[in-house]
Amino acid sequence: MSNLTTTVPWECQVAESCGAIELLIQPRDKDLGGFSVRRVLPTKERQMVGPWIFFDHMGPAHFPAGTGINVRPHPHVNLATVTYLFEGEILHRDSLGSVQPIKPGDINLMVAGRGIVHSERERPEITATDHTLHGLQLWLALPEGQEEIDPAFMHYPGDSIPSIDIDGVPVRVIMGSAYGLTSPVKVYADTLYIEAHLQKGQSLTLPFAQERALYVAQGSLKAKSSEIPEHAMAVLGHEQGIEVTAQEETRLAVIGGEPFSRRHMLWNFVSSRKERIEQAKGDWKEGRFPVVPGDEEEFIPFPD
Repeated sequence: MSNLTTTVPWECQVAESCGAIELLIQPRDKDLGGFSVRRVLPTKERQMVGPWIFFDHMGPAHFPAGTGINVRPHPHVNLATVTYLFEGEILHRDSLGSVQPIKPGDINLMVAGRGIVHSERERPEITATDHTLHGLQLWLALPEGQEEIDPAFMHYPGDSIPSIDIDGVPVRVIMGSAYGLTSPVKVYADTLYIEAHLQKGQSLTLPFAQERALYVAQGSLKAKSSEIPEHAMAVLGHEQGIEVTAQEETRLAVIGGEPFSRRHMLWNFVSSRKERIEQAKGDWKEGRFPVVPGDEEEFIPFPD
């Protein structure tokens, strides 16, 4: 979402008890006009976790009838966006001609590559009544040799995402491989993304990745002697077999994968090359990006 990419102040701290945690990131809420966003990545202390370079927790936002999400067309380059909803619906349109509602449990993967434009709105059927939107939006940096690939859009219905019950804990393997399951969602590097829902007192041993972090979307956890509160991200250490225990009903996400070189970021643009960012900025200002069929009338100007 374009209006989710402005600079937000951050609060980060190194966990006092190292244990399983290297860094604890506590984002500040950002009110975007009735829509609450918690931005977790990037931070000054930590730009990326594996290929993941952007992590927003949006909502839960409650909208009265006649209102809702209405993000005008905006561009991306050299990255891929991942949208995952817990509640509600977003209508995705892009310059490839894709038109796709995303519902809870689905995965929308939009690969910007050399450049794409998209909008995120809501269907009239949704805005006609009171409704709620709650979910995560993440960005993946693309490997340096694949940053300029052709743009693409892929939608994965919720029933195509593999799931498993581990000692009573339901787990979904959204991207990559874990617990003997492999997601069908396309990846461009070693990538991990799982979701789990624990009841109070339940424990889960987390899958391993070269780099990984855990986000508590709801509830609270303990990892060894370290507390991980609600809406915090814990960057995890490199030991195998890290176990977390829910202090209350808890929904968590684990992201990770192989380390990447540092990326340049400006507005909606991510690249390993600073000059590519400047080119994208100029192209958007001069109207050289493609338009979104069916959503050609509006766009978000570059935020000078």
